[in-house]
Amino acid sequence: MHTLTALTFRFLLFALPLLAHAALPQSSNVPGGVALVPLCSVTVCADAPQAWLGEQPVLVAADHDEWVAVVGLALDMAPGAHVLRVKIGEEARAQEFVVSAKDYPAQYVTLKDKSKVELSPENLARAEREIAEIIQLKLHWRAAQDVDLALMLPAKGRLGGRFGVRRIFNGQPRTPHVGLDVAVKRGTTIRASAQGVVLAVADYFFNGKTIFVDHGNGLITLYCHLERIDVQPGATVDKGQPIALSGRSGRASGPHLHWSVVLNGAMVDPEWFIAAAQ
Repeated sequence: MHTLTALTFRFLLFALPLLAHAALPQSSNVPGGVALVPLCSVTVCADAPQAWLGEQPVLVAADHDEWVAVVGLALDMAPGAHVLRVKIGEEARAQEFVVSAKDYPAQYVTLKDKSKVELSPENLARAEREIAEIIQLKLHWRAAQDVDLALMLPAKGRLGGRFGVRRIFNGQPRTPHVGLDVAVKRGTTIRASAQGVVLAVADYFFNGKTIFVDHGNGLITLYCHLERIDVQPGATVDKGQPIALSGRSGRASGPHLHWSVVLNGAMVDPEWFIAAAQ
């Protein structure tokens, strides 16, 4: 009887969707970063706990013998103590974690096309509609059993505009940069960062031609300023699969790829995920 119980336990343990520590993004408890919040041991919690930040579900992964909440921290998140709502079986509890302050540098950009900086009433209305649409897409949640958190860089090139920099266009302060810029020539092949489902494609005023890929459990990647999109909404894509060609559509000073990562609705620094893949 004891032998059967032990074998059953070992089977259940190894059947769990365990992820090695190297596959998790680096922990960085700052606005724009990712917090790794321990929840419970897999030996105690046979099923994955559930977690929410506010009303938004949070991705939970197994790291060796521990369940961990992988929490995206928005750039406007206030430093200090924050609380996850956690459900373990039938038990509900609060799990506190702390966010530290971070100062991001400024980036000065000059655009010849002033209409991308000083918007007409028509363009302003369009931009506001699109921003509202993007906010809703960022909150999308699709439950998935196995999520690849070790994202690959969608294209090879020099890393330019870093995440979080305070952008100043033609001398006018604008929203911080919520992605990572990869310097590539026009027409460069852009590849999916991980396996997923194409959530949406669009041509936006600021982001230009854009693809949203849903990787499951609140992890979403965006590929912006594209010249050509080669996938359709609902299509399944594999990691490394070509999905587009780079360009300079939207508000761009030159050809490049703007790549963003969304986690539980928050735009976070993609470099924390690239490091996990190395």
